Amino acid sequence: MNTPATEQLHQDATGLDTRPLAEVAHLLAQSQAAAAQATLDAIAPICGGATAMANTIRSGGKLRYLAAGSSGLMAASDALELGGTFSIPPSQIRIHMAGGLPTTAEMPGDVEDAVDGLTDELADMDAADTLIAVSASGTTPYTVAAAKLARDRGTPVIGIANNAGSQLLKLADHAVLLATPPELISGSTRMGAGTAQKIALNMLSTLMAVALGHVQDGMMINLRADNDKLRARANGIVCQLTGVTPERAEAALKTAGGNLKCAALVAAGAGSAEDAQALLDETSGHLRPAMKRLNQNKETINLGETK
Repeated sequence: MNTPATEQLHQDATGLDTRPLAEVAHLLAQSQAAAAQATLDAIAPICGGATAMANTIRSGGKLRYLAAGSSGLMAASDALELGGTFSIPPSQIRIHMAGGLPTTAEMPGDVEDAVDGLTDELADMDAADTLIAVSASGTTPYTVAAAKLARDRGTPVIGIANNAGSQLLKLADHAVLLATPPELISGSTRMGAGTAQKIALNMLSTLMAVALGHVQDGMMINLRADNDKLRARANGIVCQLTGVTPERAEAALKTAGGNLKCAALVAAGAGSAEDAQALLDETSGHLRPAMKRLNQNKETINLGETK
């Protein structure tokens, strides 16, 4: 039987424990960089998966992040940041981790083999949702069983794995193969494989946000400003988008109840937060075309006044 890539010995691993720490550190950094490159060969399925995620959010479905062990931590990290970064409603995000999210420094490994209770855990999963399932080996029983259940219910599956031809990738509608090199510490997939998984997850959620109109000119225009740092960032974004002063941006944000997209339109001349929201509704939440319509409306009014 062929040894999975994630379990093979790294070519530079022999005598690793006898080398100076600085040399080992150099090898570790190189192996992480090599792992990151794996995402470049998975652009097409990542884009397909991001489109599925965007469709789920638009339709009111749920994004279900599911994994075990280190992969579970990578998945949970991405899921937990969607609210603050892009204002994805918490009601549309679910985190499923084998054994539950750890609350102590102990993370048992046997739970990844446990599939009892998974049907109940995913009882409300349906075709409106998207399952993002992550497993370095691609054979984790908990993750594979969830993917099978999703297929039975018509739920789109984004499968992220580091071994070609694995069960998870065969079950996935969007099969994200991250062909990372063997780990410097054999089988320690929290390292290279985990790095590639985190990058792929970052790409999926960010591309989803782009498709939903939550990113413009590299700025998070749908962020949730719930602390001083983010309130300052929101103010700066409104200033950058519209050219107004910080004082006017602050007033616009207050008028819009903190809604950054609406605030930008108010700062640019929309009569009210309601008018701004109506423009966004016409453009499916995309600010750039809404701003264009606002400017066109202003030009039409100005032309009418000059006649």
